[in-house]
Amino acid sequence: MIITSLEKMEEIVQKHWFLYWDGWTVIQSFPSEKGRTSKFGAYRKKRWHLQRRFEPTERGWNIPKKLAGDS
Repeated sequence: MIITSLEKMEEIVQKHWFLYWDGWTVIQSFPSEKGRTSKFGAYRKKRWHLQRRFEPTERGWNIPKKLAGDS
């Protein structure tokens, strides 16, 4: 699902504890020991996480429908 509005994307990020901003990129992050060896791993807040990045394009942010919900 393409989100074209910054306000709508901010609303989605606010709703989900596992989403946060890194500049214009939205990051989905879950604590997991698998992050230690995964190419999607990152060490954050003293724990390993698996992360997925949603970078904006000229069309907007392409995120899964389940994250957008009814917002």
